[in-house]
Amino acid sequence: MNVEQTVLSVSEVNRHIKSLLDREAVLQRLHVRGELSNYKIYPSGHHYFTLKDPEGALRCVMFAGAASKLRFRPENGMKVVVSGRVSVFPRDGSYQLYCETLTPEGAGDLAIAFEQLKAKLYAEGLFDPARKKPLPRYPERIAVVTSSAGAAVHDMIRILRRRYPVSKVILLPVRVQGAEAPPEIAGAIRYANRWNVADVLITGRGGGSMEDLWAFNDERVARAIYESRIPVISAVGHEPDVTISDFVADARASTPSNAAEIAVPDNVQLRRWLQDCAARMAQAQTGRLQYSRTRLRQLSEKRVLKDQLAFVQDKRMLLAHLQRRLGDLSMGLLTRRRAKFAALAAALDAMSPLKVLGRGYAMVQDASGKILRNGADVSPGDRVTVTLGQGGFRATVDAPPKRRGRPPKTKMGTE
Repeated sequence: MNVEQTVLSVSEVNRHIKSLLDREAVLQRLHVRGELSNYKIYPSGHHYFTLKDPEGALRCVMFAGAASKLRFRPENGMKVVVSGRVSVFPRDGSYQLYCETLTPEGAGDLAIAFEQLKAKLYAEGLFDPARKKPLPRYPERIAVVTSSAGAAVHDMIRILRRRYPVSKVILLPVRVQGAEAPPEIAGAIRYANRWNVADVLITGRGGGSMEDLWAFNDERVARAIYESRIPVISAVGHEPDVTISDFVADARASTPSNAAEIAVPDNVQLRRWLQDCAARMAQAQTGRLQYSRTRLRQLSEKRVLKDQLAFVQDKRMLLAHLQRRLGDLSMGLLTRRRAKFAALAAALDAMSPLKVLGRGYAMVQDASGKILRNGADVSPGDRVTVTLGQGGFRATVDAPPKRRGRPPKTKMGTE
């Protein structure tokens, strides 16, 4: 017997399978553990990825609405727990997990998001200590960016007024919790910078859970603090609480009250310091006045002020003394020169030929005045001049010269 067979189209089969899966309660609320793989984010905002374990893989999609609630950035290889429903996409007949939530396994999504943003901003240099601005020592205006309804703002205002009442406190009220908080906080910081409303900014809030403090882990707030020309003090939660704002700010306070203490000097200590300065100044002036009096007394006792001509007289005495010394030096120099001259004259006189002639010798010169040293240098009839120790005479040679060593005979005569 032939049984009539029902022939279905592909789309009818896919829709039938989809209806079967959609009626299965277990598949409508699943929690699946696995490792992210092939994670992609499309311009539409939808996230597509594969969830896998050592023995299988499951295609997943997270639409833009659900993905916008993610507090961290999913990465390939990350262990996660995904919740959602399994259904079939009729167009291609493949089933996939439609994700509603995605959380890291082990660590919470906020902790993962915190570490990811921290690493990103650190790499960009937002935590660099070299760019942190010093806090003003004596601020005239202090802006506080926080909730106007919290206890933290009242503590800060009370401490600021007690420690440094001369400063002006400006409150810029913002929400510090919820989705609207980050843009409000960032906007208040930029407003303060645009209009230069303060010398220093304090931003923060009281303690709470990580979820409560999350506005100060927002990238928008971190960048607004980084771009601020006004020095910023971050005061979020209690001392153990650490936020991204603490890393970016120019100074971190353990609590909002501590931020008020950091922002301004202590009025009591400042007064004491001013009193110490005044005392030291008075002591310095007293010492300087005493020195001036002593100096004046010493000058008034000087001889030049008692006797105006004493200076001239002293200079006259000094001039006379110098004249005497100059005269003595001149006479000594002259005596030494005379003695030297006499010694040289004596030496010269000892070498004079007149001294030789004085001992009986004579000097003979020919007609040209040449001194004769050899008898062969003259001939009979030559005229010669004879110089003695006392006077002299002229003579004529009248005999020929004899052999060498003997003087020629001369005819003596005087003129």
